[in-house]
Amino acid sequence: MDVMGDKATLYGTGRFVQASVREEPRDETGEAADEAAEELRQRLAAETGDVEAMSVLGAMLLRRGDLDGAEPHLRAATAAGDRAAANNLGVLLHQRGYADDAAGWWRIAAVAGSAAAAHALGRHHRERGDEPAAEYWLRQSAEQGHTLGAYALADLLEHRGDADGTERWMRAAAERGHREAAYRLARALDRRAAQQADAGGVPPADEAEQWYRQAAARGHRRAALHLGAILERRGELREAGRWYLTSAKDGEPRAACALGFLLRDAGDAENAAVWWLRAAQDGDGNAANALGALHAERGETQTAERWYRAAMDAGDVNGAYNLGLLCAEQGRTQQAEQWYRRAAYAGHREAANALAILLLRAGDETGAEPWFSKAAEAGSVDAAFNLGILHAGRGEEEAALRWYERAAAAGHTEAALQAGMARLRDGDEGEAERFLRCAAGGGSAEAAYRLATVLDARRPPEPAHELGEPVHRRSECEEWYERAASQGHRRAQVRVGMLAAARGDVVDAARWYREAAEAGSRNGAFNLGLLLAREGSEPEAVVWWTRAADAGHGRAALRLALVYARRGELAEGQRWADRAVALGPEAVAERAKRLRDALRQELSA
Repeated sequence: MDVMGDKATLYGTGRFVQASVREEPRDETGEAADEAAEELRQRLAAETGDVEAMSVLGAMLLRRGDLDGAEPHLRAATAAGDRAAANNLGVLLHQRGYADDAAGWWRIAAVAGSAAAAHALGRHHRERGDEPAAEYWLRQSAEQGHTLGAYALADLLEHRGDADGTERWMRAAAERGHREAAYRLARALDRRAAQQADAGGVPPADEAEQWYRQAAARGHRRAALHLGAILERRGELREAGRWYLTSAKDGEPRAACALGFLLRDAGDAENAAVWWLRAAQDGDGNAANALGALHAERGETQTAERWYRAAMDAGDVNGAYNLGLLCAEQGRTQQAEQWYRRAAYAGHREAANALAILLLRAGDETGAEPWFSKAAEAGSVDAAFNLGILHAGRGEEEAALRWYERAAAAGHTEAALQAGMARLRDGDEGEAERFLRCAAGGGSAEAAYRLATVLDARRPPEPAHELGEPVHRRSECEEWYERAASQGHRRAQVRVGMLAAARGDVVDAARWYREAAEAGSRNGAFNLGLLLAREGSEPEAVVWWTRAADAGHGRAALRLALVYARRGELAEGQRWADRAVALGPEAVAERAKRLRDALRQELSA
């Protein structure tokens, strides 16, 4: 499918790269000169006793890392009542390792109204485990509009389980441009939407996306990953790839892995492998599995095995399962069983199902059943169906039906067919119809045929035209017969042919009979012969009756006996009469017996 343009050179074309504003070259020499001039100006002012200059100069030296030079200026400004200097003095002391002294100066600055100091003091109390004091000062900071204070308060409230307070302050921080707050707010909104969907409610509009977008635009690589996933689910693959690329380039292995899958789906396996390799080398087990599958498809089994082992080492249990599949394909049954067991014990449901199948094929039904059960209880639909087969083989119809219905409820077409047929045997036509409809809707030709027979049996007789001509109305059962017939179901093809013949459509009837007959249906061959004989093509009818009789159709053998008798080929007629007697059914055998005896008398006369 055409999803992202030129697939061969996708990641190298710049199609995914965000447009960026070109930065003007910086004049670092000029900036350094300006900074030195500003520092000199502030120093001269500070020497004259300018409190603000002392505070600014101390802050400049603190940013530069000159703690010894900054401290006297900050202390002097703090003594003169400058709250910014008090806050910065706290920062300086904290950097020196004097946390308690730092807290004292932060408290002075916070009481004087410094939001930054209140934030720092709140962080200090939280590190000490004094959550009530931490909440008090962080709230003071947040309510003054301090972004970091709002984020830290939200983090504290989340730890306490205060969902409403967390969202309020996380939103406040996000609205002020805090990228981690925007990301965490988006994650919380995502979780809430998922819970509402699971509960059967209607999730709210996807507000999470706008916050992911805000965080991603500010360089948050995990936000870019989630934004890419949202866009991919929506089918906006080009933009999804752009955000995956942004995140991957920032070092997010999951984004590199997702970008690889996007490229593979676009047909660009080579570039997909490049990104999977990058992700796998960063420890992404899913990417390692993808590389393994890629090499397995190419027949490079040793390389595939190496990457599956790498996935397993990265903690991805799919690696062990895939190793089991690889060994099973190579006929290394013992090794396959070992890897399946390893994955199954780690909770991999499909590995448990595969292990059970392996044991069952080896004749160990007792060992297989618990693994089928474990896989089915973990949600494996195939395992539930296999349990149904297992119980049905033992004659435990009730247990088999229970597992068939469980698998059918999860969308397993063959299980729905088996459940429908079991319900039919029990006489529960209503439930049978429900399951057969599910299976037929899932593409099962046998289910479509069985459903049609159920509906056909309850169909009322065709109403007659007032002049005695039948009026044909297309029924639902005919639609199901035709669906099954179009999927190659031979009995359905014969039935569709019969319905066509009944309404006088000889051409359509012949087409369906011929299709069934050529697929091996003896009833189709017999009916086609009847149709051809009525239309005056007895020689061709004999060809199809011969095919039907050779396949064991008694009535076809009787027809051949009659044809050859009329032609005067009595010995051949007697041979086919003998065949009809042997094949039956009883009424046919009786007629064939009388014909055979008459032919014998004629031959012996």
